[in-house]
Amino acid sequence: MPKITICIPTFNRINLLPFAIESVLKQTYQDFELIICDDGSSDGTVKLMSQYTDSRIKYIRHPQNIGKSNNMRSGFDAASGEYFIKFDDDDRLTPDFLAHTAQILDNNSDIDFVGTDHWIIDINNIRDNEKTQENSRRWGRANLPEGVIENLLEVVFVQQSFQIGATLFRQQILQESGFMQPNWQNCEDNDLFVRLAVAGKKGYYLPELLMEYRVHAEQQSGNRAVRYLSDKVEYLESYQFDNENLEKIRQQRLTETKLLLGLRLIEKGETQKGRELVLAGKSFSAAKAWTGLGLSLLPVGMRGKAFDLVRKVRG
Repeated sequence: MPKITICIPTFNRINLLPFAIESVLKQTYQDFELIICDDGSSDGTVKLMSQYTDSRIKYIRHPQNIGKSNNMRSGFDAASGEYFIKFDDDDRLTPDFLAHTAQILDNNSDIDFVGTDHWIIDINNIRDNEKTQENSRRWGRANLPEGVIENLLEVVFVQQSFQIGATLFRQQILQESGFMQPNWQNCEDNDLFVRLAVAGKKGYYLPELLMEYRVHAEQQSGNRAVRYLSDKVEYLESYQFDNENLEKIRQQRLTETKLLLGLRLIEKGETQKGRELVLAGKSFSAAKAWTGLGLSLLPVGMRGKAFDLVRKVRG
């Protein structure tokens, strides 16, 4: 039985998946299994995977797309390692990721997961030091000390400091939590960390750049924004915190997300639902809300250019 299971869910990323796989095979810690779970790719991923002969690599192919979190869950269900990490098919691990994170779990039986910092890389695998530092500051890792996180719920919900692809978990605690929510496309990682924090699990932060997160054009699109915001509303509505400050933050984020989703829906032509959400989120920004409601009176074919113009004016 391998010590660590690494899971890489993939979908039509034949140009980037080999870099992710290579980063696992080059680990200084070699007691692992690698599970590639394929969500119905149609770009030659099957042929690519047939070229790998390492017996530690397992390939799970779904004939049809079953959805992001369901695909991840299929990889988790097949895992046999004591420790588990999932990272995306466009990202990479640095060679010492497994060695450094597994050592902490090996030496501290009361720690449930170890998160690290990560590099920002581009489509050509080039590290961007400036963007990396900016990213660490933005998500609260720049000032996060090494060790067990005392205020874990605040760190994972408010600051969102932990990145799931840069975190090694004990598989047992993921089984206890149910791992990812089924049928989710976005925010499944945020949701998992919040559920672990609420359950009283212990997280450890290791301030080393041990993973590479790729930023590229495929991650951005209007249609993706609608799905992301819809899932974020569902995620934020899943909780009600006892802590008054955290609950206030949750409510504020929910209001903002409803407003942004409503504006996107109006832009796409889903006018009635968009107006309802904009009105529900009006308290976050009355100016944005009234602008969106005004633009909803335009013919659908004119809305895209009108929204783009407003975005340019607001910078």
